[in-house]
Amino acid sequence: MTSTPSSAALTRTPGGPAAAAPGTSLTPVFVRLKLSLLRNGLRQSTGRAVAYVASLAMALLCAAVVLVGLVALRGVEHAGALGVLLVALLTLGWAVMPLFFPGGDETLDPTRLVMLPLRPRPLIFSLLMVSLVGVGPVFTLALAVGSVIMLAHGAAAAVTGVLAVVLVILVCVALARAVATANVRLLTSRRGRDLAVLSGLFIALGGQAVNLASQKLFGAGAAGLSALEGASDVVRWIPPASAVDAVRAASDGAYGRAVLGLALAVVALALLLWWWQRTLTTVMTSPDSSTLQAVEKDSGRKQRDAGSGLQRLLPEGRTGPVMVRMLRYAWRDPKTKMGWAMAFGVGLLIPVVSAVQGNGSIYTAFSASALLGMQMYNQFGQDTSAFWMVASTISTPRDAYLELRGRALGLALAAVPFVTVVVVGAAALLGPWSAFWDVYGLSLALLGSLVATGALASALFPYSIPSEGNKNIAPGQGAIAWISLFGGMLVSAVFAAPMAGLTIWLHVAGLHGLLWVLVPVGAGYGVGVALLGMRIAAPRVVARLPEILAAVSKG
Repeated sequence: MTSTPSSAALTRTPGGPAAAAPGTSLTPVFVRLKLSLLRNGLRQSTGRAVAYVASLAMALLCAAVVLVGLVALRGVEHAGALGVLLVALLTLGWAVMPLFFPGGDETLDPTRLVMLPLRPRPLIFSLLMVSLVGVGPVFTLALAVGSVIMLAHGAAAAVTGVLAVVLVILVCVALARAVATANVRLLTSRRGRDLAVLSGLFIALGGQAVNLASQKLFGAGAAGLSALEGASDVVRWIPPASAVDAVRAASDGAYGRAVLGLALAVVALALLLWWWQRTLTTVMTSPDSSTLQAVEKDSGRKQRDAGSGLQRLLPEGRTGPVMVRMLRYAWRDPKTKMGWAMAFGVGLLIPVVSAVQGNGSIYTAFSASALLGMQMYNQFGQDTSAFWMVASTISTPRDAYLELRGRALGLALAAVPFVTVVVVGAAALLGPWSAFWDVYGLSLALLGSLVATGALASALFPYSIPSEGNKNIAPGQGAIAWISLFGGMLVSAVFAAPMAGLTIWLHVAGLHGLLWVLVPVGAGYGVGVALLGMRIAAPRVVARLPEILAAVSKG
């Protein structure tokens, strides 16, 4: 249980050790603390210092480009909509970044200050001021100033713009601090580290979305800004974007709307500070992680004894527990979770990008089954050195077959619904619906083929996945991994060729009314190929257990 200073400890005599000097501000202390943390962190290694300097230079360059670009749009029609939306997107970034990059600022964790005699209000003010020191606030300042210069016309708008810049920065910083404090237990736990692993996927998807939006926007020239007005009419009432819209309103002489926009930002700032204070007080007076872990272990043990609802629905025997284990790996293990998340994200993104660009095809939906099916590869490598526990339960080809079948069913439990959704969505967005039967049947056959080759590759070409670091292949095993993946993909294409031949024959013969049979035939073919592949792989797993264990334990 973490202890908090009592009221008596906070009101000791001025000569006492816990008393602060009258009028002493915590802000300079915390600023020096943050600068010291930054300086000491850069001293740890030359590579870290170079990376920080490079990222700082890149951020400042981006800030300068944004500032110049926004100023260049001054006087352009509909530029106000762009400024409002940019501030709204920036605010969203401030809200989610603490969840994905909690280690970027050590002062985001208020539990480090729990033993100090500090009251919430002065602590909040000091932390708020400290948060203004960094690259993020500088970039935010550049974007806010650029938006104001782009929109401000007249003295009243200039004054409103100064207030808007201050409010935008304070709201963004307070939002990030409040979110980080409210989720501090998550950020310092294993799930917080999982979020950090998923940050790469978040950045990739977000970057692709921004890229597509910019292509559409700038491809149409200045007239393309008019397409933003609809979204801007909604977002302009959301703080702190309302403060930027207040500048536009003041330039148009709508002073009442300008005051309302600033007032919304002020109210939002006050609510964020109140929420931050409440959560900070709760965090600094609640039980610490050791107490919570003891309670969680007891409750978790009871839940395991009772059995989860999903486990009761799964097949009995070896298959059900293997499916549960695989799904838990996909949910809990950072590297496995990253692979699944990339498969889901990219598999969904490819058809969407094709639809947005206007040159897509329904056949891009094959990416979903291809990427999900590849999760069957290197199944034993996902277990790392813990594979010895699985190996100790395998003594016959039947045991190995049940192990592989359980893992394949766990994959199918997530892959089949996802592939169905992607194919239906691609047919709706890209069309034509007449090609739905072809694509869905071939997708199921391809998924089954990848499961078959994945089982064979797991037995013949296992490799280790390091638990630490960013590498997904242990040193010296890169060639094995590439052979496993690319060789398996080629063999999968060969396995799926009969279904492709049947599809082509139905089209050439003009039997379009029978195309619907491709779905049940494709599903049955995929299941049959997968079972055949696992039957062939099972004896090889038994014969190669020592080699597999040695290969997957190198990380």
